Amino acid sequence: MHTGAQSLYTLNGTSRTRVHPSRLNCRSHTVTVLRATSNGVYVVDQQGKGPSPIVVERFQSVASQLMSQRIVRLGGAVDDDGCNLIVAQLLWLDAADPDKDITLYINSPGGSVTAGMAVFDTMRHIRPNVSTVCVGLAASMGAFLLASGEAGKRYSLPNSRIMIHQPLGGAQGQAADIEIQANEIMHHKSTLNGYLAEFTKKPLQTVMEDTDRDFFMSAQEALEYGLIDSIIEHPADIAVRASGIPMYASGI
Repeated sequence: MHTGAQSLYTLNGTSRTRVHPSRLNCRSHTVTVLRATSNGVYVVDQQGKGPSPIVVERFQSVASQLMSQRIVRLGGAVDDDGCNLIVAQLLWLDAADPDKDITLYINSPGGSVTAGMAVFDTMRHIRPNVSTVCVGLAASMGAFLLASGEAGKRYSLPNSRIMIHQPLGGAQGQAADIEIQANEIMHHKSTLNGYLAEFTKKPLQTVMEDTDRDFFMSAQEALEYGLIDSIIEHPADIAVRASGIPMYASGI
């Protein structure tokens, strides 16, 4: 007899028993994908054999499946909501295993400097190395985060575009308020250029001149500039990836 909260449901016309995954303790284990959606897949875990196997239906989001392989994704604008999630994922993966690399895939037009710096500081704060990969576009803060990956582990796909420039912003109100905002933008500009000079090993003056206006680069040009370390032509070109997190890799 199986213990734990149980309920019956119908799968393909057959009555099945649903239990909480923590109650499963059977040697025979099969996983069947029922259907896929744009956000993930619905799967059925079957534990045990015989006329009354234990069956658990669950949804696996794309993000959770990527997390199981220690992959984090920045897709879209660099904003507070998205970056807060990335920070949480990085911290969780650090706690799960501090010795295995994390891969951050970037396809972003950029956005908030402060939100991006939260991710950057977290990448430096945690113990695992964070590898970065540009897929499509890494512009503005997206390019900054791409370049801030672990040295030797910054990549781009062949047809990606990378763009760096100075921070953008605007202000309105009294002259004193406008001056405060202008000083803040200049602070961001100085900070970002200083780090870009560190990442690329280029003179600060060169970086300041190059970021004065939008500076678009191909993957090859970004490689020559020092924003990335390699162009991925084949999956084998990327550094050996860490194995998945056991409790996720097993599907439980």
